[in-house]
Amino acid sequence: MTRMLPFAALLLAVPSVAAAPQFPGTAPIAFMQDLSSGAVLYARDADRRIPPASMAKMMTVYVAFEMLKKGELKLDQTFPVRPETWRRWHGPEAGSTMFLSVDEQVSVDNLLKGIVTLSGNDACVVLAEGISGTEQTFTDRMNDAAKRLGLTNSHFGNSNGWPDNGVTFVSARDLATLAAATIRDHPDLYKRFYSLKEFTWGKTLGAGAAITQANRDPLLGRVAGADGLKTGHTEEAGYGFTGSAEQNGRRLVMVVAGLTSFNGRIEESVKFMDWGFRAWQAKPIVGAGKRVGEAEVQLGDEGEVGLVAPKELKVALPSGAVPQMQARIVYQGPLKAPIAKGAHVADLVVTSSGLPEQRLPLVAEAAVGEAGFFGRAWAGLTGLFG
Repeated sequence: MTRMLPFAALLLAVPSVAAAPQFPGTAPIAFMQDLSSGAVLYARDADRRIPPASMAKMMTVYVAFEMLKKGELKLDQTFPVRPETWRRWHGPEAGSTMFLSVDEQVSVDNLLKGIVTLSGNDACVVLAEGISGTEQTFTDRMNDAAKRLGLTNSHFGNSNGWPDNGVTFVSARDLATLAAATIRDHPDLYKRFYSLKEFTWGKTLGAGAAITQANRDPLLGRVAGADGLKTGHTEEAGYGFTGSAEQNGRRLVMVVAGLTSFNGRIEESVKFMDWGFRAWQAKPIVGAGKRVGEAEVQLGDEGEVGLVAPKELKVALPSGAVPQMQARIVYQGPLKAPIAKGAHVADLVVTSSGLPEQRLPLVAEAAVGEAGFFGRAWAGLTGLFG
């Protein structure tokens, strides 16, 4: 069951109703979340199933990052460019390319740079085939990861987002969830691959000059703290972008989709991210390590565990607003022992009229071991007799 406890320590002195600011953009689909507070700052048609175009490549990269983390894949491991793959993903009809060569052996490190920075359709398929034997088998990994991450409006039929008659689809909310998971679960790999401004691979025909391509991320160099993620474009999908930036310890993730031009995507993306940082502010409400409350523990050597803030907890508020806010502790309880110190066991859910709900993590203040034989017997008896 879910246990909810009142939290009386959060008092913002000036009671008022704060309306969430509205973004005056033109993108038919838009979504923004403040990862520092969990607040959804803006959502426009965010759950509509749409073709992702190259934004699907974020899932290919996430799967590779997961395998690297587990030691199932190495950055210096190489995969061959099969002749069949080269023929399919070579030339003007193949879309964005890394300019791989037939029978070339390419490292995972370089393939990931080719996917993230150059949006190489060829690089995606070579990586997928190298990992799983076939691209179709690799998509099973993509869909398994989507399920684990809770992407309820997403399915992947290929590794690069190429149009496939509707088999591959996502939603803006799911893309933001995938972006947040990439940043949260793989911070070092995210930093290594997603913010490269350009990458050089392949040679021109004839002169054999090295080919350098720029990252299409519209925020890099235009918005302070921007460091990823991925653009996408097909005739079917229009122009889209999933991006993130961090300023003063506050990280936002945004998605826009369905735009009609390359320059329109740049303008809308920059305007949207700037709006997120300007129209909203972060307000600290609980200091790092501060005890917020307690949670009941079942079959533990202690009957309850303190709940503390793992870091300074902040909520997102409209700039200049000081609304009255309420908070409650929410956890699935009673918690079952053993519990590790620092384990995320509860959330502080903050609400205010007119503003989005915000969910902040709380962790166990101390370790709680399992109860001994007599403790378990006593718990059984007390449970039996109410």
